[in-house]
Amino acid sequence: MWFKHLHLYRLHDEQVIPLDALEDALDAQAFRPVGPHEAKRAGWSCPAGRHGRSLVHEIQGHRLLTLSRQERLLPSSVVKELLEERCLEQEARQGYAVTRRDRLAIKEKLVEELLPQAFTRSTRIDVWWDTRRRLIGVHCASVKRAEDTLDVLRQSLGSLKVTPVTVSIPPGRTMTEWLTKPETRPDTLLLGDQIELRAASEEEGVFRGRQVDLEGEEVQAALDAGRRVSQLRLSTEGQMSFTLHEDLAIKSIRFSDNLVDEANDSTDDEDPILKLDTEFSLMAHTLTSTLGQLIDWLGGETETPPATP
Repeated sequence: MWFKHLHLYRLHDEQVIPLDALEDALDAQAFRPVGPHEAKRAGWSCPAGRHGRSLVHEIQGHRLLTLSRQERLLPSSVVKELLEERCLEQEARQGYAVTRRDRLAIKEKLVEELLPQAFTRSTRIDVWWDTRRRLIGVHCASVKRAEDTLDVLRQSLGSLKVTPVTVSIPPGRTMTEWLTKPETRPDTLLLGDQIELRAASEEEGVFRGRQVDLEGEEVQAALDAGRRVSQLRLSTEGQMSFTLHEDLAIKSIRFSDNLVDEANDSTDDEDPILKLDTEFSLMAHTLTSTLGQLIDWLGGETETPPATP
């Protein structure tokens, strides 16, 4: 259950919603499969999957929620091809070209016919809720998908005042300084081997390096030419490695082998609930520690007005 990507949000609600009330709110919007004429559906499911019954998995103030999505796959190329055939057939019957309005009506009817035959695709997005620090982390690569997930949570709760976590110094500026002025880099922060550099002008393109020496001549020459860091591979010893983006998104997370081994050694694979407990606890505490340090290194968190409920 180890997270691979993370988008962080600050929760502005002062009161922690009781566990029972949260369970009831999520249950009212529990996941159910898409119907034959539905394009997609989203709802809350058990974080433990078929092994659990609770929609909220909580341990030591950390809550884990799971949003399940299911959508019918209807390729636009298939719809377009059949739509042209239907339009030509109608033109032949009526003796003149179909209007734009008629074309839209034909398309709507066609989609309605095809949906029950379409394959479905299911995905899940986990949400980590640190009730003590009022932080919410959404496990997905896309910021849009993270916002969509929070919208569903907001609908379930009736209100959810959250804003993306922001820091006082732009991450891109700090990451650039860590490379141009190594003495400013925290002692416990280790450089990885991946980087993305952007120029002031978009016409100059983007420099991307993998398996490169971040303190080598090639990277330093690009920095001397005025490029700034937009993505940087970093790690904290004994905890996790990750790619920090200039918008504070944290991606390609890899937890240390020691943590993963500790989780594996502490649990029996035959007890999935205990396994989830152990992995979630270790992951949550590691994220709390690492993210707290990272935010401090980036100049501390800034105050932002809450989002409109």
